[in-house]
Parts: sequence; C-alpha cells; structure tokens
Amino acid sequence: MIDFVTRAEAAATAMRDLFPATPLARNDYLSNRFNADIWLKREDLTPVRSYKLRGAFNAMRKLGGGRVACASAGNHAQGVAWMCRHLGMEGVIFMPVTTPGQKIDKTRLFGGDRVEIRLTGDFFDDTLAAAKAFCAESGAHFLSPFDDDDVIEGQAAVAVEMLQQMPEPPDMIVLPVGGGGLSAGMLAYLRARGPDLPRMPEIRLVEPMGGASLTAALAAGHPVTLERLDNFVDGAAVARIGDRTFAHLRQVPPQHVLRVPENRICITIQELLNTEGIVLEPAGALSVDALRDLGPEIEGRRVVCVTTGGNFDFERLPDVKERAMRFAGLKKYFVLRMPQRPGALRDFLDILGPEDDIARFEYLKKSARNFGSVLIGIETSAPENFARLEARMGESGFTWTDLSDDPMLGELVI
Repeated sequence: MIDFVTRAEAAATAMRDLFPATPLARNDYLSNRFNADIWLKREDLTPVRSYKLRGAFNAMRKLGGGRVACASAGNHAQGVAWMCRHLGMEGVIFMPVTTPGQKIDKTRLFGGDRVEIRLTGDFFDDTLAAAKAFCAESGAHFLSPFDDDDVIEGQAAVAVEMLQQMPEPPDMIVLPVGGGGLSAGMLAYLRARGPDLPRMPEIRLVEPMGGASLTAALAAGHPVTLERLDNFVDGAAVARIGDRTFAHLRQVPPQHVLRVPENRICITIQELLNTEGIVLEPAGALSVDALRDLGPEIEGRRVVCVTTGGNFDFERLPDVKERAMRFAGLKKYFVLRMPQRPGALRDFLDILGPEDDIARFEYLKKSARNFGSVLIGIETSAPENFARLEARMGESGFTWTDLSDDPMLGELVI
C-alpha cells in the first residue's frame, strides 16, 4: 500500500500542471445547523465541475497517447473529453440517444475537435456494449468510469489534497458512493497513511436509497446487480458496484453505509442553493444530505463532506422543488370525486384552509353521470394542514384517492 500512497500523491502533484486543487472550506451555515465543524471539499469546482476529471487524468496520462473510448451520459464523459483536449489524445464518447442536449453540448465543448460523440442506444447498457465493441474492433482503450485501478488511484488525489489543506485530519469524512471509484481511492489512501496520521478519520459512505449497490454487495459478500434502479441521482445511481472498487470497500461495516431517500436530497439541493448559492447535482448533495441522519454522532466534531459534482441542469429545478415539497409533506395530489352540479366547486373551495393553495386542477366532465373526476394538486405551509383538509373533505361527503406516494401513478399523472 506504500506504493499506492506514492502513486496517488504523484498523481495529485501532476494534476497541478492542469488545474488547481479544489477548495476545502468551513461552512458556517451547516456548522451552526448541526452543531459541528462542517467542511466542504468542493469537487464541484473542478474545470468540469466534478471529481471525475481526476480518474480520467491519471488513467490517460499513463497511456501516453493513442485513442480512448468511454460510455457515459454525464460527468465521466466530460472528464474524458476535457483530458483528451488537454493531453492531445483522441476520444470516442458513447452516449445514450436520450442524453439531454445540454450534456452533449458540454461534452463537445470540453473535448473540442479531439472528441467524437456517438449517440447509441436508448439505455445505458446498450451504450456500454457499443463502446466495448468499438474498443474490441478498433484497439482503442476502454476507460471505465470507476472500475479501473488507475481511475481509483486518480480519485485518491481528493484525499491527498484534503490532508494537505487541513492542519490535522478531520474526525469524520462523509463520501458518496456510486460505482465506488472515489470512495475506494480515498479509503485506500487513508488506510495506507493511517499509521502516520495523528488520527484515522472515521468514514461514512452514502448512497441513494434507489441505487444502494454497495449495501447489496456487503450483504451478499460480492457485487450483485440490483433488479430495480432509481436513476434520479444519476451521478451515483449504479446498478452494480465495481469489482475492483468493492475489493477496497468490502471491509466497511454495513452500519457505516447510509442510504438516503432521493426526494429528501432535493430539499438539501434547494437549501444549499438558496442559503449558500452552492449549485450541486443530486449526487453532489449526497454527503451533505447524510448529515441529517448522522445527527448527534457529529456534534462538536470536525466533519468533511465531499461535494462531488455541480453539473445541475436548471431545467430540472421544477422537478427538484416538486420532490422536495412532497417529501416535506407540503404538497399532495388527489383524484377527487366531485358532483356534477352547479356550485360543487365552490363547496370544495370553502373547505380549503387559509394556507392551502391549489397548484393544479384538471376536471373531466362526464356526460350522463352524476359525478366527475378532478385531479387536484394542493400546496400548504405545514404538513398538519393536510390532516385538517382531509377531515373536512370527509365531513363534506367528498371521496378521494391520494396519489402523492404512489410512484407509478405519480409518474403517469403528475
């Protein structure tokens, strides 16, 4: 492991020729809120706004030239593209056909004329298969986003910088986990440096509840493929953790792996944007969101959260707000059975409380029927207002179905 330390530190040093170390700064807002000493390692402030640049840099500099290929719809693609332009290498980047145009344009901007983008497949598995087939045919080097020893080594540079930027190691480090490249690299470096450090930081790993591939792997003793995957936290929603990365993570106690709900992450994204002006993508907010679960465990202690990415498409902001309000219990959707008679809507409006606001209303009148269906969305200022509203609806004879927590109906209707 001494060799790993030497290589990771050499990678961190070499990175300074291309981009500066990312800031490590105390955050007063979070520190006051959680009664702790909270620091943010701002990987969202690299030239491509994510840590993925590091792994791509380390793997590609060792190739010394030639052509590389990767499959990605996000940060890995942008990191590889940026490095192709700055190292003068050729890259072929495979992206799903469904990739938003903004991400395609950014990848093209970072790579310039050194990169060719190929849109292939509706789903990532198809894109990945196309990229690997291309490498087998052309001899190009396939660059994995996480399951690669050189990529893991490059991501360890985050830990190298962190220790250089602090007078002493923190009490705890909170790291997001997707495929495991960042957490494996940082953990390997810290373990190897452990005997030389004044103290070994505690590590807490965080993954999205709908993409808990590390939790599944720890339970099985080996990487497994999740049957279902929630892609909302797209930077960390990975169906199967890497084999190489899991080799570094298999000794992590399961109780040190936190799973956080996707919709709650949206609250954290909004809070950091509104209070601190920090723009984070869902995966980038994972470590900060986990502070809610750590609670008393971190009081009075120094904690570093790694904010891994800030590639947030602001077209997603309405969806983030929607998810945040629903998680907080401030917004609900009902299908309401309403009498088809004059004055029925006015009767319903009289039921609403002073803090209840109609955010959506769709009424379909049925001919030759006594009742019609209404899809109604209601926002309020406190969760308890809905209990009072539902009580008043029941007293007034209305019948309804709450769609708010039904993911399938919500996807189709909301």
